[in-house]
Amino acid sequence: MRKPPAPNQVQLLTPQMAVYDEFDDPAHRNYQPYLMYFHRTDFRSPVVNTDRLGFRLSHGSAAVASVAHRRPTGRVNLVAGASIGFGIGAGRDEATIPSRLWSRYAPSTPWLNFGAVRYNPAQEVLLYLLHRHLLPELGEVLVFSGFNALHLARLPARQQNEHGAFYLCGEYYEQMDALRARHVGRFGFGRRRPRTAPAGPAVPPGSPGPTGPGADAEEEPPTLARTIATAVDLTARHLASWQQLLAGTGARLTYVLHPPATWLREQPAPQERLLFADQDRTSRRGSWDARYGALSSMETGASFSAAMRRACARIRVDFLDLTPLLRAEATEHDWLYIDRGHMTDRGYDLTSRVVADELGLR
Repeated sequence: MRKPPAPNQVQLLTPQMAVYDEFDDPAHRNYQPYLMYFHRTDFRSPVVNTDRLGFRLSHGSAAVASVAHRRPTGRVNLVAGASIGFGIGAGRDEATIPSRLWSRYAPSTPWLNFGAVRYNPAQEVLLYLLHRHLLPELGEVLVFSGFNALHLARLPARQQNEHGAFYLCGEYYEQMDALRARHVGRFGFGRRRPRTAPAGPAVPPGSPGPTGPGADAEEEPPTLARTIATAVDLTARHLASWQQLLAGTGARLTYVLHPPATWLREQPAPQERLLFADQDRTSRRGSWDARYGALSSMETGASFSAAMRRACARIRVDFLDLTPLLRAEATEHDWLYIDRGHMTDRGYDLTSRVVADELGLR
């Protein structure tokens, strides 16, 4: 009898990731108007649980809550942003940043999880705009973001549009092109004309168009400087929207720049080294370096941080770069990352403590 293949390092060291794979199964993707997509609703597991709208549950020392599940009636704080805020990689809901803040490091006010997997800065603020009517009085709003905006700013110009690229935009534009092709020759308001091939491109010049193989073969990628500038400009624009939406509420808005593993230290911890090698070997999208290149370097992280600090000062939004703070706290043996972009329970706990200390949260 043939033996089953031996488990790889990801399966051995981070068994919870199998649950995240199930949670993120494209066959069950929760497509949403305005937002494009959001998390699976009413998902239940020992690792990750969501409410009827798709928000992850957070835990205090004696309570469990979310935007649409046993929502507190008094003041609440929000952890918003991308997948770090959501807590991809955490072994259970209790290990996420909002849960650690609520249960240990800043327990005086409940913390709700407003993080969203694979969101760009525009989607992050739209998520709040569409659900603000459900929230009581706000105290602190922490937007954990950074690398997503930087990576998306490097995508082809035809995928950027006025508001920046978003994850899965290639699939979206391909489907919209196919839909457009089915309507060639049709007028609105009941009028029709013979179906003929369009005389020119299906979309105006400069608009996001087909994204299949070869669609951007001749397009030069933006320079690193242009990528950073685009990411900073878009992020600052949407932080200004956050600020305007929160005006008059008394809430404090803080942009928290969270580093990928490659910005934090040159040599990963022993467990990270095993995991990263396995992920590079098995990923269908190629190795981390092949996908992200110069974006992974510490120099890029420092440049992006400096530019974001200036942008936040200009629009008067509080800025917190976790890179030097985590670097000062972590030893070479601290296992902080389950992949180069997401953290372990230890990593989320350390992040929560550092944030609470630096912002004076209680």
